[in-house]
Amino acid sequence: MALPLVAAVFLVVPAAPPLSAQTVENAQAVDIGAAADASQPEGTPAPSPAVDALERKRDETRTELDDLSKTLTLSADKARSIEQAIAALDKSSASIRQALIESAARRKQMEATIRDSEDRLAKLRVKEDGIRASLHERRGVLAEVLAALQRMGRNPPPALLVTPEDALGSVRSAILLGAVVPGMRAEAERLMADLNALSDLQKQAVAEKEKASAAMSASLEEDRRMDLLLAENDKQSRLSAAELEAERRRSQELASRATSLQGLIQSLEGEISSVRDAMAEAREEEERRKQLTAEQREKAEQLAESGVPDKNRIAPAYPFASLKQKLAYPVEGDVLRAYGDPDGTGHPARGLTLAASPGAVVTAPADGLVVFAGAFRSYGQMIILNAGDGYHLVLTGMEKVNVRQGKFVFAGEPIAAMGEKRVASATALALETDRPTLYIEFRKDGTPVDSKPWWSAKETGRARNDS
Repeated sequence: MALPLVAAVFLVVPAAPPLSAQTVENAQAVDIGAAADASQPEGTPAPSPAVDALERKRDETRTELDDLSKTLTLSADKARSIEQAIAALDKSSASIRQALIESAARRKQMEATIRDSEDRLAKLRVKEDGIRASLHERRGVLAEVLAALQRMGRNPPPALLVTPEDALGSVRSAILLGAVVPGMRAEAERLMADLNALSDLQKQAVAEKEKASAAMSASLEEDRRMDLLLAENDKQSRLSAAELEAERRRSQELASRATSLQGLIQSLEGEISSVRDAMAEAREEEERRKQLTAEQREKAEQLAESGVPDKNRIAPAYPFASLKQKLAYPVEGDVLRAYGDPDGTGHPARGLTLAASPGAVVTAPADGLVVFAGAFRSYGQMIILNAGDGYHLVLTGMEKVNVRQGKFVFAGEPIAAMGEKRVASATALALETDRPTLYIEFRKDGTPVDSKPWWSAKETGRARNDS
């Protein structure tokens, strides 16, 4: 009568599914990681809050992608194709500048894609660390579950074929397993869920990294196209090399003597011939517009509203005061400090500071005349645009400027490039970041004003030094 009892006991033991090779491999990988973690000395600081963890992952991801970008190169065939396309382009000033605006827009879109990938990768890796930490905390229990499941996964011999001695041992094992299997199954299901989630996160991270790599390659091509277009655009200058150099030296002399930013602007607009002449032409154009009939003015406004203003214009297409909530940031990046925030020196900030990617393109936020392009005191490389209506736009923190003073630029036209690291300027010293930072200041009749009403973009985040 003992054998039927044995058979009955075996029937009540739930059958455990065999572990897949991938599950065992993932579990072993986690166990190796847990062992490495366990070898750390006691007294290791507790994990930082979630925000700090995400910031660290962002920094790590950014460094990883920066290193990846340095390994990418432009093929000779692709470079030749770009050169041929530029050579075939209409060489008129309007065509070249429109091509520059379109190239800059594509480049900024790629930078936004890379920045979004950085953010998603950081979040994925924070989640991955969370799962690994959970598995690490349960490594003792998981080891027991894995061992038990591996034993249970093997097919036991049929009860009717065992000897009485084996049957007695099997009954005892069955009774014991019958008591612990429900809890063991729950732990196994949790293990399976965590390992599957870990595997999914790793696949998503690989896909996101491939997406960022593709955007970097496309950005490299756009860099080459933009360099060629900028070279063509320089050929449109009406000033000789000697005249440009003379003006540059004069500007630097005025900059070294200026005691304030407003003083510099006034001296440049009064003493640099190309700036003075361009401003006179712009004023004449504004006066001409004022003489238009109501019908002509309405047609001009409709053309401007349609988004295709005159590409040969020498004055802003729109009154600057009418551009509120319509301007794009000059560079793709995150807001570190806004107008009115503490600037780290006990004063409110008089401008906006954005954290950008290394080498990011900087575009003109609005139509304007370049009053100054060069180094000024502790501001680093600086560009000042006269946007009309008494407004001046000041941009600092770039490494390279691509425009000259006296030149009229269109909104969206590339005018500078960021460097690899933050410029140690007066406006950036108190910032807790090594990323390149662009400082933007709007001035109305010489007085700094809040630029926030003009931007169409929403603030994309603040650094940890926010108030």
